[in-house]
Formats: sequence, structure tokens, C-alpha cells
Amino acid sequence: MDKTETLAWLRRISGDLATATIKRLEDTLPWYADMPPARRSAVGLVAQAGISSFIQWFDDPKSTPWIAADIFAAAPRELLRSVSLQQTLQLIRVTVEVTEERVASKSEPLREAMLLYSREVAFAAADVYARAAETRGLWDARLEALVVDSILTGEADEELPSRIAALGWHGHGEVAVLVGTTPPLLDVDHLRRTARKLGVDVLIGVQGTRLVLVLGRAELPARADEVQTELPFPEIARRLEPGFGTGHLVLGPAVPALVDASQSARASLAGFAVARAWRHAPRPVEADDLLPERALAGDPLAKQTLVDRIFRPLQQHSADLVTTLWSYLDNGRSLEATARELFVHPNTVRYRLKRVSEVIGWDATGPREALILQTALILGSIATDGTRRRTTTPRRGHA
Repeated sequence: MDKTETLAWLRRISGDLATATIKRLEDTLPWYADMPPARRSAVGLVAQAGISSFIQWFDDPKSTPWIAADIFAAAPRELLRSVSLQQTLQLIRVTVEVTEERVASKSEPLREAMLLYSREVAFAAADVYARAAETRGLWDARLEALVVDSILTGEADEELPSRIAALGWHGHGEVAVLVGTTPPLLDVDHLRRTARKLGVDVLIGVQGTRLVLVLGRAELPARADEVQTELPFPEIARRLEPGFGTGHLVLGPAVPALVDASQSARASLAGFAVARAWRHAPRPVEADDLLPERALAGDPLAKQTLVDRIFRPLQQHSADLVTTLWSYLDNGRSLEATARELFVHPNTVRYRLKRVSEVIGWDATGPREALILQTALILGSIATDGTRRRTTTPRRGHA
């Protein structure tokens, strides 16, 4: 047959080819038979469009080089989400096999056209899924940025849990926020891989020169090269440190769940803003280690934390501990000078300082911790004096 006769013959058998293709799909692909009728119908339309498209392409392949991509225009958008790229390639292979069995024996040029066309369709399918993946990636990036921004501002709404679920968050427990500088060449995928190996899930937000990571304990599939025990967040931050730019890196305190992450975010952001005030701050540094600087900068959370975690526990435990700590810090951390002021033995001062460390967890003999404790004493005294004044001031009566 010449080309004209071949084209006429192909058009006559196109319906039979589509029917045979659907039958072959049902017989050879179990997942196709399990699909809902509407989706099977959509797949059938794609197969029929592919056969019709081949006939048009065989008629004049140079005039319609985009014809292969048009095959997928017959598929509804949701079909891309329900049929994977691997399954699509299986559909193409079955369709080509059926068509080749029926038409390849007619002529060698027709067989070569079939092989060339099947290659074009495979590339077209890959292009369709690549564009869909790129679109989904851009959407996920925008959604992730929105979620991180909501966490940083504390403006969580009822939609936040669903947005987090849409991102595939695997976190199931404690969460901490890590804030640093954005490197010149940010490798987001490397950060995610590193976090996964450390047993945490991560949300990443880039805000200009500031890089924010929301870290959460995650139940991820374990492999031989992955850690099996939960690492503390400071150690996780240390291992993620190479992914940040130069400058300070601040880790917020751990909170019970992702919905509480704004508390950790506030602390880490406040610490990041004042980290330069500590000349020898480690990298990374915990936000709670920057409590004095944060309090001096006016951070109400830092002030309240110092009072609640240091001053009040000491005051409730023993007034002697507060007095001894005040005297020890005022006397330049000298045991002898403190003992003389309090009229006690230096060993008594040592014992009381040891009790202070046991009660609150900070050691007054270290210079950095002494600064934290002295700031807490000042803030606690101010808060106590203010409370006493409000309590003892009588209300004025009306004449």
C-alpha cells in the first residue's frame, strides 16, 4: 500500500485498535482494572487520542511536531495525580504493542514510524509529569513559606494543621526553631537529607538574609546508615550548622508540638537579634543562654523566664540562698568577702552556692552563668518590689 491507502486503512481500524488496547490493559495491568470507572474511561480516552494522534503524525510528522503532547490534553487534571509516571509509561507500552502488532507488518516505513512516534510520546509523558512536579514544587515552596511565616509571627489559624499536613510533615513530638543567616548558595535538598538522617523533619523558610528551620522529631524509615536514637536538639543544630551562612546561629527551646512552635520561634528570633552582644557566643547557641542580652533589649519573654526559672525558685526554697547569691555576686564572686559580709564560714557559702546550682541548674561560680543569675536577681527584685507596692498602696476613698 502507498501512504494514502495506509492512512485510509489506519483510520478505518482506529476504533478496533482502541478497543483492543483497552482489552489488553485490563488483562495485563491489575492496577488499571482496580481503577474507578470514570478514571478507566479517562485512560481509554488518552489511549484513543494517542492512536488518532499517531495517524495525524504519520500523515505529516514535520508540520505537527507538538502532536504527541496533545495526547494528554484529553486527560482530566486529576488523572495526573492518580496515575504515576511509571503507570503512564506502562500504558504507552501496551498501546504501542497493540498498535505495532496490527500495523507493523504492513510496511517497514510504518513500523519505523511507530517506533519513532512511541519515543516522542514517552518524552511527552515525561515532560507532562516534569511540569506537574515543578508546579507542585513551587506550590509546596509557597505553602511552606506561608506555614513558617505563621509560626514566626504566632498568627496560627484553624487552617495551619491542614497546611502542615499537605506538606507531608512527619513530626510527632518535640519541636524547636533554628535561626541563622542564609548562605550565598542555599542547598535546601541537602538540609532536608541531613535532617532526615538525624531523625527530624524540617520546614524551611528563607526571609532575606535570615534562614529559619523548624525542626520536629519524626518517625522516618530507618536505614543502616541512619541514627536509631533521638539526638538532643543542640546536637542536631550543630550538625546542621554547615548549611547556614556565616554569623550567629540560635536555637530556640524545645516545645511539645508543632502548634506550640511560635514560642520557640520568638525565643530564637529574639536571641538572633542580640547574639552579637555576646562576644564569644558559640555557634550554635541556645536562645536561653542569651537571656541577659534579650532581657536588656526589652524581650518580655526573657525577663519572665529569668524570674520564673531563677529568682522565684530560689526565693521559694530559701531566703538565705537569695541573700548568699546576692552577696557572692556583689563581692566579685569572692568566697571570703561573702563569708565576712554574712558572718558565716566560707564552707557555708560553698554549700549554699552548691544548693543554688541544685535548685536552678546554674552555677554561680562561672562568669557567664554569674551574669545570667545577677540579671535574674535584678529583674526579680524589680518585679517583687512592684508587686509589693501595688499590694500595700491603699485605695483612696471618696469624700
